[in-house]
Amino acid sequence: MHELAIGRALLDQVVVVAAQRRARAVTGITLQIGPLSGIEPALLRAAYEQLRIDTVAEHARLVITSMPVRIRCDACGTESNAAANRLVCARCGSAHTILLGGDEMLIESVDLIFG
Repeated sequence: MHELAIGRALLDQVVVVAAQRRARAVTGITLQIGPLSGIEPALLRAAYEQLRIDTVAEHARLVITSMPVRIRCDACGTESNAAANRLVCARCGSAHTILLGGDEMLIESVDLIFG
């Protein structure tokens, strides 16, 4: 379950952000996870629930949103969204595409309390 390691790395980053900004607590974390990232959101959420105990993010709500798979066609140059299991050009139908996004996890926001 690599989601445990990912959850630990996520919380490490959030703790650093909170410390750098001298925040008292973290109230929310919003993530974007691509369908090709290999991350199971439910498993990451379960890991997060355990890992956040006794941290500055102990009461922080975790919001996970999905990001689209983005491709660029080698044949015609079109950039478009694609299904995770069908990386073909929306314009010309070519399967010769380059993955531009959808295989990553991004921290979109961290909500902090000061004072």
